Amino acid sequence: MRVAFVSFETVHHRESETNRRLQTILELLSEQGHDVHVCCAQFWDGERSTIKRTGISYHRASAGLEAPTSFLARVPFVLAKLGPDVVHASVRPPKQALAARWGGMLARAPTILEWYGDGGITNDWWTRRAARWADWIVVPSELVETWVRELGVDEATVEVVPNPIDVDRIDGVSPGDSVDVVYARRLDADANLESLFLALAELRTRDWRAVIVGDGPEREAYEQLAGELRIDDRVTFAGACSLEERLAIYRGAHVFAQTAEHCVFPTEMLWALAAGCVGIVEYHADSSAHELVEGWDRGFRTTSEEELVDAILEAGGLARRDTDDRFASYDAGAVRDRYLTIYRTLQDSSSLV
Repeated sequence: MRVAFVSFETVHHRESETNRRLQTILELLSEQGHDVHVCCAQFWDGERSTIKRTGISYHRASAGLEAPTSFLARVPFVLAKLGPDVVHASVRPPKQALAARWGGMLARAPTILEWYGDGGITNDWWTRRAARWADWIVVPSELVETWVRELGVDEATVEVVPNPIDVDRIDGVSPGDSVDVVYARRLDADANLESLFLALAELRTRDWRAVIVGDGPEREAYEQLAGELRIDDRVTFAGACSLEERLAIYRGAHVFAQTAEHCVFPTEMLWALAAGCVGIVEYHADSSAHELVEGWDRGFRTTSEEELVDAILEAGGLARRDTDDRFASYDAGAVRDRYLTIYRTLQDSSSLV
């Protein structure tokens, strides 16, 4: 299948959650032999209008990020020349979704919007217009689905497809040291690690060890807080770790705690749960993390410090595991098949028109 993606910016320009999600989809499709193309701003040197990297073809629709208007004008013609079976566009910026739609019409191909939602969704004219012009919208969580539907989109055209993980990769990593609680996230203003620390401080008379994975601008402040709460001797700040290092920590840990205030999809938590951790989520209106543990006997959702303390205690009574096949449906192959099903369904619908 030939799939053309439209994204002014890519991971080759800037690392972000939205760009990483898009790159993951590109790689999943390319690895299975699909013909994958990306219309984007140029990020490579030289005068070539197209380059190929790891099986993915990148097409210049503007000379760089300084020319967004040129990009929007050229996208429809690049897509028409490519003749894809489907057009798959990022919704950031929203005007590019409209350019992708015009290109899809020229190519006689359906248009799908990838709406990741990090940074929230602005309810303005261009965003509402982009949402209503797509044949289908894919979001990572029910949280983002709600945001999109608030734009006036028909819920029947929105589908939740989670971020994928590689289940086999978990099995290939040996469990690390035994720890009771692990937290993993960039330590920034939204990390809300203080909630976990306050709960652990309430349990300082009990025997426990915790590991904090991740780095960021608030790390020093959190290290200071651990000292002030007199739990610094039992809290290890592991800093930034490779995926293999993180998986070893998760396989050796008993509980994964998610207290961050903003999260459109808790990918790191998903890795940890699939690696056998019990999940504890502090509920926040702008976080989807609770969706992973709802209706699960090894998952807890809390709304206060007292409930968080109780959940940690109750989770301690559950059996330790270093893998959990409940999350096999999040494997990369299964997620890729979800996308291919969407593509084929829209192709079939288009052929009937």
